[in-house]
Amino acid sequence: MAYPDELLADGEQVMLHKHPHWKMLVAPVLAFLLIVAAGAFVAALAAGQSWEFYGWIAVGVIGGIGVGWLTLAPLLRWRTTHFIVTNRRVLVREGVLTRTGIDIPLNRVNSVQFRHSFVERMLGVGTLMVESASDEPLEFDDIPQVERVHSLLYRQVNPNAPGSGSQTGDGRR
Repeated sequence: MAYPDELLADGEQVMLHKHPHWKMLVAPVLAFLLIVAAGAFVAALAAGQSWEFYGWIAVGVIGGIGVGWLTLAPLLRWRTTHFIVTNRRVLVREGVLTRTGIDIPLNRVNSVQFRHSFVERMLGVGTLMVESASDEPLEFDDIPQVERVHSLLYRQVNPNAPGSGSQTGDGRR
C-alpha cells in the first residue's frame, strides 16, 4: 500500500513504506482462538438448559467485546501504523482514533542504529534507533527487515558514503 501522494511535499518520493512486523499480531490471533474456544465450550454447556437462550446471548456479548478489544483493536493499530522513508524525511504515523506522527528531516539525522535479538533475527525484525540533531534517539520497534531499512536510511542520510548508489523504491539496487 503506497503512502498517499497528497501528503508528500513537491518532489518528495517514498523510498520505503512498512507496517510493523506481523509478530505484533500473534497475541491477538491467539486471543481470538481462545475466545472462540471458550465461547463454544460455554455455549455447549448451556445447550439444553432452561437458561440456554440467555447463556448464548451472554456468550455472544462477552465474546464480541473480547474479540473487539483483544483482536480487532490491535489489528487496527497494526494496520494504521506506518513507517515511511522518503528522499527528504523519516515519517511515523500511528493511531486509529487519535493519530500521532513524527517527522524527522534527513538533514537532521545524526546517526542510525539497529538492534535485534537472535529470535528477532530469525523473524526478520528489529528495533531501529534514529538520533536527530536536537532530540534524544527515537526507537522504532518491530521494523521488518530492520537491517535493510537501516542500510537504506544510512544511504539516504549519507549519499556520498561507499555503496550509496541509485535505489529503487523498496531499497534494492
